[in-house]
Amino acid sequence: MNKNNLQTYRFEDDGVIPNNPNLPVLFYPGAFSEQLERTEETFNENNWRNSWTNGVFDFHHYHSNAHEVLGVVQGTAILQLGGEKGKSLDIKKGDVIILPAGTGHKRLQSSDDFKIVGAYPDGMEHNLKTEKEEDRLFASEDISKVPLPDADPVFGYNGPLLKEWNVR
Repeated sequence: MNKNNLQTYRFEDDGVIPNNPNLPVLFYPGAFSEQLERTEETFNENNWRNSWTNGVFDFHHYHSNAHEVLGVVQGTAILQLGGEKGKSLDIKKGDVIILPAGTGHKRLQSSDDFKIVGAYPDGMEHNLKTEKEEDRLFASEDISKVPLPDADPVFGYNGPLLKEWNVR
């Protein structure tokens, strides 16, 4: 696993998707390229739990009450991050994306075998918000109350997330 490939992305509120006003998306290309089978286990060991394996919805959505990590364990995809005015990101097996609460994400396309592992800091339960106007009512307030995680889901207590999100 390599910490040096970190890429960060910031997204503004676009009037539909709130995104996160303070925290960037973190992208670790190839974080698990050599130990793919340890993706979920590593997330869980670093206290990112309540994990699942599946895909990514093909509509814009976000979680206003939890941060989320996504680790690609199979296949490839193009995700749209940050809403319609955001960024398209090509992801592949071994890549990891950490989405701060409020960050919009949507699957634009994927290979037939695409699968990700998702998890949340401290095993938090997450909500599902979409582009509906009523989903925005308390979203900004919810986002501001989400606690910072104790550890980076990939690199633990010495990971880049701690610096990038000013955890310590």
